[in-house]
Amino acid sequence: MHNTRFDKSRLPSRHVTEGPARAAHRSYLYAMGLSEEEIHQPLVGVATCWNEAAPCNISLNRQAQSVKMGVKKGGGTPREFTTITVTDGIAMGHEGMRSSLASRDAIADTVELTMRGHCYDALVGLAGCDKSLPGMMMAMVRLNVPSVFIYGGSILPGRYQGRDITVQDMFEAAGKHAAGLISDAELDIMERVACPSSGACGAQYTANTMACVSEAIGLALLNSSGAPAPYESRDQFCDASGVAVMNLIEKNIRARDIVTRKSLENAARVVACTGGSTNGGLHLPAIAHEAGIDFDLFDVCDIFHDTPYFVNLRPGGEYVAKDLYEVGGIPVVMKELARAGLLHLDCITASGRTLGEELEEIRGEPDGKVIHPVATPLTQTGGVVGLKGNLAPDGAIVKVAGMSEAEQVFTGPARVFECEEDAFAAVQARTYKEGEVIVIRNEGPAGGPGMREMLATTAALSGQGMGKKVALITDGRFSGATRGFCVGHVGPEAAHGGPIALVRDGDMITLNAIEGTISVDLSDEELARRKAEWAGPRNTDYASGALWKYARLVGSARYGAVTHPGAQAETHIYMDQ
Repeated sequence: MHNTRFDKSRLPSRHVTEGPARAAHRSYLYAMGLSEEEIHQPLVGVATCWNEAAPCNISLNRQAQSVKMGVKKGGGTPREFTTITVTDGIAMGHEGMRSSLASRDAIADTVELTMRGHCYDALVGLAGCDKSLPGMMMAMVRLNVPSVFIYGGSILPGRYQGRDITVQDMFEAAGKHAAGLISDAELDIMERVACPSSGACGAQYTANTMACVSEAIGLALLNSSGAPAPYESRDQFCDASGVAVMNLIEKNIRARDIVTRKSLENAARVVACTGGSTNGGLHLPAIAHEAGIDFDLFDVCDIFHDTPYFVNLRPGGEYVAKDLYEVGGIPVVMKELARAGLLHLDCITASGRTLGEELEEIRGEPDGKVIHPVATPLTQTGGVVGLKGNLAPDGAIVKVAGMSEAEQVFTGPARVFECEEDAFAAVQARTYKEGEVIVIRNEGPAGGPGMREMLATTAALSGQGMGKKVALITDGRFSGATRGFCVGHVGPEAAHGGPIALVRDGDMITLNAIEGTISVDLSDEELARRKAEWAGPRNTDYASGALWKYARLVGSARYGAVTHPGAQAETHIYMDQ
């Protein structure tokens, strides 16, 4: 008997399950043990980024089984599949990082291809790493199917000498070790206890930032992102997400009904008030691009500028992701934003209800330590700030959470490096000088290729006690774990002939996060003269393969470093085929 809740004649899976012409297709489904009833129910893709690369992903396969149970409860037939993940913690500080941002778009592409190829009707996506979260959400919006996102959960903090430690402490410990501040034995002990469980890096780095985004943007059920990965209670959220996606199919609520200009603004608010990763300024425009919404880095930064920072999370603050969960999580944070009139409450969510309706059920209040009242924030403006000036006409971004106002203005001579490796070597050898602005170029999306993160370099500076005594700018990116005056996403990038390509050692650079400016003390005439003399982009070793393709397709970081024309160029919608 067919499930009468769902009209298969309007769902993509009809192309593989309905009518005599699809007998061969159905024979494949019978071969896998599906019943007649299951074949004629909606087919729901359950996509995970599971792999054995890192703890971020290791629990996703287990959680997917609970999602499948929820889909079955809701009257659907789950079809599990996997896609790739490149884990930044493993890829950091070497050539592997070139694969990281490219993996975001590969995830979106492969999920799209799997869904299209098998005509699945809806998508539940599980992800746990910096690029897999936005990649999965991009696929949902691109396909515009009924969709529910689930974060795999954060890692538990390690304990060392009576305090919580995270992987950030390990990157900084490497800098301390290089400076002779800690011994081999101490480093050895720390690395064995820093990451004691499954789950993504445990503070407000990129993965947790984008997990918060998934709830704020509406693609994830409220509070589903909070519980750490080892908690069995995550299974209840996974089960509920499977049920929820069936409700979305029945009501024909699709990803682009959820991801709107208003919901993107809500997401940017949450990034700002939690002191989230600067990568939020890269991924939100990319998600918007999939929906055909104009929402670039400047739009994101405008929202950052007038959003109070009131959630005290590392790396700028004191607490880790588990602590946020224990005091009520992102729902309490959003309730505070709503109290200040800073949220659009009419946005629809994965539950099928509006954000306002969902928040009415939240009883938690700020604890005053992890979550401060919005009326008495840590600072009056967001933890992430956009910059613009003659050194970055297409913008740049810096995380200022945990920095005093005095630390948010910096002027110094440029010290130019043509790649991250050269800069890291100089930091390790301590051949740089206090007061310099370290410039790392040719690390943008196209020029890297891959727009690498610079955590190894910034963490080494912090480990040497120099994190606030120098500044660093790059056309690459920074990890969410970065702290100090570190400006990323400088655009146009060097490979595209941006002003960062023209800077020379000794040029005076001024960074002002209070006024939102980034400038080099050169006249327009001098910049034009240098541009005329510019020899063109640096050659890379990537003359074939995936990174060669990526470098030729990828666009500006201002618009999310996307690799295709987006929804504005669409001529058909997958769900309506």
